[in-house]
Amino acid sequence: MKPKIFIDGEAGTTGLQIRQRLETRGDIALVSIDPAKRKDAAARAAMLNGSDIVVLCLPDDAAKEAVALITNPAAKVIDASTAHRVADGWTFGFPEMTASQKDAIAASTRVSNPGCWSTGAIALLRPLVSSGVLNADYPVTIGGVSGYSGGGKAMIAEFENTSDPTFTNVPYRIYGLDLKHKHLPEIQKFGGLGITPVMSPSVGRYAQGMIVEVPLHLDLLSHNLKPADIHAVLAKAYQGAHFVEVISREQSNAIKTLPPEELNGTNKMRLFVFGHDGARQVRLVAQLDNLGKGASGQALQNMNIMLGFAETTGLQ
Repeated sequence: MKPKIFIDGEAGTTGLQIRQRLETRGDIALVSIDPAKRKDAAARAAMLNGSDIVVLCLPDDAAKEAVALITNPAAKVIDASTAHRVADGWTFGFPEMTASQKDAIAASTRVSNPGCWSTGAIALLRPLVSSGVLNADYPVTIGGVSGYSGGGKAMIAEFENTSDPTFTNVPYRIYGLDLKHKHLPEIQKFGGLGITPVMSPSVGRYAQGMIVEVPLHLDLLSHNLKPADIHAVLAKAYQGAHFVEVISREQSNAIKTLPPEELNGTNKMRLFVFGHDGARQVRLVAQLDNLGKGASGQALQNMNIMLGFAETTGLQ
């Protein structure tokens, strides 16, 4: 029997992408609730408890309410919201984060899908901290730019809906000026950081794709390191990974600019180490689709792992 998959919140940006990716698959049964019963707690509970895997694409409070409705111990959950990313009893759904993370996801019934910013930041930071190259108390700064789809329906309307009173023609803007970015707790916890990093995110006037950047002063690290040493740590950490590629030093040195949209529509992420040996500085960069490896693609990768499928199924 094919496993039943229920997307609670399939009308949202991430939910729609997950549904589109699953509709063509013949190895699962995609089930939906009657739109007229979406707010009927009993009907939702029946769908939640009758599915093999539930993917929650909901606001945080609604995601918590959905989890509370699940009484079937066999029902597995992937939560794409922020609600459970650092919660006890939940497995962080970044399969490439450590050598054992994929096995932890496979054994879990509660998986929290990472955010797009945290996927890029943790991918760059975790191996360096784990290897001792980067001290946990290093004052990390994280910057970059994302497409406006990362802000959900409200931000999409701002950039696309000319009849919306909030519609804007601004080509680029910074945000998170209160220094309380929603991904900070998960970045600090799973990045292995002892102090909260400074986040300086921005959004551009394009739909999807992103760059996440972590600059480092090599003279502040505990070893006499060169950019090639940093690259070696990252390359070793992701050796053999299907979706995370560490770009060679030769290729990185030949790049003059890096656009954020190159990986759109994929579940891939590319990591770069920019910097020449004499500068004593590096720019670590992650390039990914904020709706792919940063959201729907990663959710399907986690789903495949939880079902015992090849993790690349439907994501090539």
